[in-house]
Amino acid sequence: MKISAFIPARYAATRFPAKLMQMLGNKTVIRHTYDNTLATGLFNEVWVVTDSAIIYNEIVNNGGRAVMSVQEHESGSDRIAEAVKNIDVDIIVNVQGDEPFVKKEPLEKLLNVFEDSSVQVASLMQVLKNEQQINDPNFVKVAVDKNMNSLLFSRSVIPYHRDKNIAPTYYEHIGVYAFTKQALLHFTQWEITPLEAAEKIECLRYVENGIALKMVVTDYMGIEIDTPEDLINATKFL
Repeated sequence: MKISAFIPARYAATRFPAKLMQMLGNKTVIRHTYDNTLATGLFNEVWVVTDSAIIYNEIVNNGGRAVMSVQEHESGSDRIAEAVKNIDVDIIVNVQGDEPFVKKEPLEKLLNVFEDSSVQVASLMQVLKNEQQINDPNFVKVAVDKNMNSLLFSRSVIPYHRDKNIAPTYYEHIGVYAFTKQALLHFTQWEITPLEAAEKIECLRYVENGIALKMVVTDYMGIEIDTPEDLINATKFL
């Protein structure tokens, strides 16, 4: 199978504009993400897909591969689908541009689930224990069934802790996806779904169209850069 990683990279992020071009140590956030994805050795190719000439030049001028989006897109998956439509690839991994601490082991575990030919889409999650993070809408939560298939994604607290005698497990959805090329192209043909529109969580489009995501538990991957405070924490982590 041909496996490629694509990193969707918008310049004008809502909560933290130009966050991918912020310096993290001696490199920009997007270059950390690209370089660390490439360093896993898991992919035939790694590409940044962007709407920004600034980001495009940052990658290409430093020896990387990048492609400019032609259309405007609501989600990273839509942006990647445009890029891969005419590319020979079997499995696509969507690595978020604001995940600069990408590591090999979680991505390898994610790819391994495609040994089951029934899997169309998979994603990563990690256990949340910090109560502040559990209640923070910036941390997307996911509920799963006994087979680790997704039931629901939400910025709200799921499950709701009504029975205080039971200690529920809370999972944070890490925005790293893998999908077959066919599943991704189907995704882009569907209309934005009601829950997706309400929550601004793109993978709900799969769930609302009857496709569960195979969820893979991983250890902490680092810090996602959503806010200026995240960048400060990432600098300390680095």
